[in-house]
Amino acid sequence: MKRTDVLIIGGSAAGMVAATTGKAHWPEKSFTLVKKQKDVMVPCGIPYIFGTLESSDKNVMPVDATMQKIGVESLVDEATNIDTKTKVVSFASGENIQYEKLVIATGSSPIKPKWLAGADLENVFVIPKDKVYLDEMKGKLGSAKNIAVIGAGFIGVEFSDELAKRGFNVTLIEKLPHILNLAFDVELSSKIEELLTNRGVKVITGVGISKINGTNKVQSIELENGQKIDMDAVVLTMGYRPNTELAKKAGIQVDENDFIAVDEYMRTHTPDVFAVGDCAQKRDFVTRRRVPTMLASTACAEARIAGMNLFNLHVVKTFSGTIAIYSTAIGNTGFGTAGVTEQRAQQEGLATASGLFEGIDRHPGNLPDSHKQIVKLIAAANSGVIVGGEVIGGLEAGELTNVIGLAIQNRMSVNSFLTMQIGTHPCLTASPAAYPLIKAAEQIAIKMLKK
Repeated sequence: MKRTDVLIIGGSAAGMVAATTGKAHWPEKSFTLVKKQKDVMVPCGIPYIFGTLESSDKNVMPVDATMQKIGVESLVDEATNIDTKTKVVSFASGENIQYEKLVIATGSSPIKPKWLAGADLENVFVIPKDKVYLDEMKGKLGSAKNIAVIGAGFIGVEFSDELAKRGFNVTLIEKLPHILNLAFDVELSSKIEELLTNRGVKVITGVGISKINGTNKVQSIELENGQKIDMDAVVLTMGYRPNTELAKKAGIQVDENDFIAVDEYMRTHTPDVFAVGDCAQKRDFVTRRRVPTMLASTACAEARIAGMNLFNLHVVKTFSGTIAIYSTAIGNTGFGTAGVTEQRAQQEGLATASGLFEGIDRHPGNLPDSHKQIVKLIAAANSGVIVGGEVIGGLEAGELTNVIGLAIQNRMSVNSFLTMQIGTHPCLTASPAAYPLIKAAEQIAIKMLKK
């Protein structure tokens, strides 16, 4: 029987980072990573296979090369059973591997709702992290003209924009009142919706899909309000569910939403078994509620924590909850969000004060490539601690969002922003006299003074 010190099941972002971090911290230990498919997709790059990128070959993670470089064995196989008593994992190939420590990074799968009539018709697609499926899907979409994208989260928005760039007639449908409704407050989501509409995507919000019509292949869709729209294809971007059947079968504890239960070191309730990534339980950093956040960035953070704590707990290296930091771009406009929105804070009973500043990301604003910039900061009303933030701007918006995420993680206050020392340059940043994070914080400080 094959033996390894650390066995990692799953080769996407979480599995790969668990291996690289673990091997760096425990170089004397043997590591084996087993992935279900030979080619692993860059998760966040998948929508761009259908537009910006010419081929899925340009969206492949260098898992094998990375593992070879650091001395980790990489195998292609599918785990079928985990025996936690003997510490043996069985695989579809018939091979058994015994481990000292096990990391489960089995990810998630897209949801195709059972209640949706017609969901199994030809030309109804989901977005899995499966290169073969995606290549076949791209080929079949080539003959379509009218495409409906159902669900306006980040993947739905990105996918719609990429398809529209290729000349398809795209209709994006969202049951909630606004696109990106859970990630942005309405002042910002409405601007993103306008941007998407201006790029040729038809957006329908406030009503969901009720049925997909067709004999064998998609012919039309029906909405909850009775509206019928002719379609050649439907792409369901309605969320993902954790791949935890393997863990459940092994008796590894999962929560009521089927996520593997973990502590702040990413340990499961089963000795010597860790779980990271989309399959692992999440808690919101601010509210402490369990949340279904699935992000490659969160997965990598969890994987680093697991890797560092495999054989000895580093008590300062824990995962204290997901901040849910998202960012993307439509054309040369970037937008991002971190922490809780004002809307979410109200639902949670969290009193907040917010500040919104609109400026330019260059100084003077007449410089080439300058872009309008909007930053919204959200702070706890009583303490002034930053709990959320949203950004729309140029392509630097992603890094500004990361700064807000770091502020939330370190429980920085509005005063920390007011006294923040920054480096600025005319071609790179907003003016030091109108730096958006500081100006948004100023607005909150003024509101708090008036109380």
